[in-house]
Order: sequence, then C-alpha cells, then structure tokens
Amino acid sequence: MALELSGKLIKKMSEVTGTGRNGTNWIKQEFVLETQDQYPKKVCMSVWGDKTQDLAPIQEGEIVKVQFNVESREYNERWYTEIRAYRLDRSGASAPAPAQDNAGWAPSAPASAPATAAPANNFPPLAAESGDDLPF
Repeated sequence: MALELSGKLIKKMSEVTGTGRNGTNWIKQEFVLETQDQYPKKVCMSVWGDKTQDLAPIQEGEIVKVQFNVESREYNERWYTEIRAYRLDRSGASAPAPAQDNAGWAPSAPASAPATAAPANNFPPLAAESGDDLPF
C-alpha cells in the first residue's frame, strides 16, 4: 500500500540506532508533518536506513511531499502501527500545499486542470433518471 501526504515539517527527532536480533545494525529517525488542510493534522512518520540522509537537508518549516507505507505488527497481543516514509520531496519553504480534502489523502489534480472545472461524473444514471427501475 503506497500513500502520499504533503505538509509542513514541524519537528525532526534525533536519530536512533541499534542492533537487530540477527546482528545487523539499523538506524531510524522520526519526524512530524502538519497537513495544510482547513483543520490541520499532525502525523508522525519515520525513515529507516539510508533514507535518514534524505531527511537531513530538510529544515523545519519547509513544505514536504512524502510517499509512505503503513505497517502494523503484533507484540504480546497488542498491535503497533508505524508510518514508514520511503520518499521525501522538498516543495520549498513558502510553497503552498496542494488542495486536499479534509482527510488529506485525496490525489492531487493535474496542474493543467482548470480550478473551476466540475468533477467528472463517471457513474451511470440513477434508475429514476433512466426510466429503468431494475438494479442490474
């Protein structure tokens, strides 16, 4: 499952390192984005391994587009969910975020689409409109 979210980077936590059960070293860094919606939401995400280098040059306050996966795992009959970012794109410190619905998960419209265009209606007409009352 690949998702995308744009927002302002409001906090970068310090890097965390460790050694796995199989003896390999790992590195992780968490950061917080704030969406640019009517009702902004804060989302904590993490980057792992060499992706921590992609986060390093990004300053707090910059607008960032993040592609990420959501992953859950069980431990002692409890579930833990993590948002793992795998791509970070800087949009610039003062660039406006693309318009999104209240949940912040809407796909962005193409840049060439006019702002006043009505959304395309690809649904068949309702039974009352078509004169056919059969549901299939």
